[in-house]
Amino acid sequence: MAIYEYRCDDCGAQFEARRAMRDADSPIECPECGSMHTRRGLSLFFSRSAGEKARVSAGNGGGSACASCSASSCASCGH
Repeated sequence: MAIYEYRCDDCGAQFEARRAMRDADSPIECPECGSMHTRRGLSLFFSRSAGEKARVSAGNGGGSACASCSASSCASCGH
């Protein structure tokens, strides 16, 4: 089981769900509005090596790591 991030196309809600890998792209109900018009988004992952600061990767090649954040770096984001 893994935790996947989803976004509702109808109400814009972002939510997480723990699902089997085989079900990751299957339709899932939005917990806010009940819509089945949802899609899996890019998940963030954090990595920390010995002696290094934490790095953030959104898998999108740059820019802000938070999908809903307009900051250009996590330091200015406030999350």
